[in-house]
Amino acid sequence: MSSLRLGDTAPNFKATSTAGQIDFHEWLGESWGILFSHPADYTPVCTTELGTVAKYKTAFEERNVKVAALSVDGLESHQGWIKDINETQNTTVNFPLIADEDRKIAGLYDMIHPNADSKLTVRSVFVIGSDKKIKLTITYPASTGRNFDEILRVIDSLQLTAYHKVATPANWKQGEDVVVSPAIATEDIPDLFPKGHQVIKPYLRTTPQPNLN
Repeated sequence: MSSLRLGDTAPNFKATSTAGQIDFHEWLGESWGILFSHPADYTPVCTTELGTVAKYKTAFEERNVKVAALSVDGLESHQGWIKDINETQNTTVNFPLIADEDRKIAGLYDMIHPNADSKLTVRSVFVIGSDKKIKLTITYPASTGRNFDEILRVIDSLQLTAYHKVATPANWKQGEDVVVSPAIATEDIPDLFPKGHQVIKPYLRTTPQPNLN
């Protein structure tokens, strides 16, 4: 098992999924990606999560993000479970569910936490940039379903801050003011951020979100 950290290259793998054979890096292409694990098929919280992701697919696509789910169950189990997800969540699962019966991918991504469960994957989330680097990791216990609105919010922040010299403050949402990077001198702000800025403290300067018209 490895312990992946922010900035590490997301391990590549080949696997069987409900969308056919996947070479993970090839499948990602130039897109950002989310790889998230769930403890088991035919479980209640996971059923609601995968239904939610299916409904959010357009939101992910608008952000150039591909999504794949994984558990240590097999392909036949995944395919049967998808029928239940579609029925109970009033949606159509439209992203790959990866089969990982031998737990190789779970090991690569350290998705099994023995003190929580020695066999099943926890609710791990990996956000992967278009450069194949890990940008975010979140780990939830099996009992707590994920907040995909928060994951979208974080992706908005990650993509904004990857291309502009800003950071996002607490509870920031798309369209709100952002924080100018501390590395930028205050006198240089007008050239870089012509929409204006506010100096609250020498180390705390804000400006309107730069990538919006």
